[in-house]
Amino acid sequence: MAFDPTTLRRDDYGFFGPDSPSWKVWAAPTALIGFQRAVTLEHFDPFLTAAVADSHGIYDNPATRLDHTLAYFLLVAVGDGRTAVQAAEHLMRVHAPMTGIEPVSGKRYSANSPDSQLWIHITGWHSVLKAYEMYGPGPLSPDEEDRYWAECAVAAELQTCKPADVPRNRDEVRAYFDRVRPRLCVTERAVEGMHYLLWTPPSKGWHFAIGSRLLSLASIPSLPQWMRTLGRFAVPPVIDPLVRIPAKAIAWTAARRDNWAMIKAAPYIAPMSGKILAAHAASAPPRTPTTITPQRAGEVYGSKGGTSLWAESLVSENA
Repeated sequence: MAFDPTTLRRDDYGFFGPDSPSWKVWAAPTALIGFQRAVTLEHFDPFLTAAVADSHGIYDNPATRLDHTLAYFLLVAVGDGRTAVQAAEHLMRVHAPMTGIEPVSGKRYSANSPDSQLWIHITGWHSVLKAYEMYGPGPLSPDEEDRYWAECAVAAELQTCKPADVPRNRDEVRAYFDRVRPRLCVTERAVEGMHYLLWTPPSKGWHFAIGSRLLSLASIPSLPQWMRTLGRFAVPPVIDPLVRIPAKAIAWTAARRDNWAMIKAAPYIAPMSGKILAAHAASAPPRTPTTITPQRAGEVYGSKGGTSLWAESLVSENA
């Protein structure tokens, strides 16, 4: 996936706009902690674990694979409608060949399945907000939080998620996690994948190995104890309060002067995501300083003429 920083907001403000909580949360330095938390949580879904393990992407080139995934979330959150729609269509094409058999259940998996896409989406948006609350400025106001989850539902329109299944407030998010918990589990491949992301070996680059370890000191304490036990994360809970103060201090420092420190450091960990954040901080107003809906953006800029990716996934399943 290529990205031209000059096109981040050429047409409009995208789906949310400058005063949105999504811009505030996703562009904060704490999003890096939340993102590591999210890609770790994804492995509790055995079907996603199978897709990740079979594609081998995180083992062959973890820095690039994770950078491109974070870049997708950022483009949807802060990019214009054209950029977001084209990024979503690109991601669906990348995921299309990722199908196979999940070895424990013997059932078929697909990276583009609505259930898997919803798990990726909710763990991403929830984890980034969780990190913002723990290590950033703190909880959003009640009105901002309601708007954040409404915006999360809007962003889900760019994936194959079934619209009726997408939670739209904190209570519905909790209900979603309660509903899916019985099917969450870990396998040997899941534990291997989670530990690889939290403590990437130096053979994949010292800067990335050091970065993953530092982020894990903050991301693991944000997980509930049952997940830490199930995932075999050998970090005692007594460490949690010792991490919070320095993590908040680092996040506060990185957020000063329009995220200057984070933008300077990002190319060493996530080059494409760093370019997006730099373009976001420096972007001039778009040609049309208004927001746009995913449906309208799909009609104008998408290759499907406004057909939702959820509807497209049904066509693919029945083909």
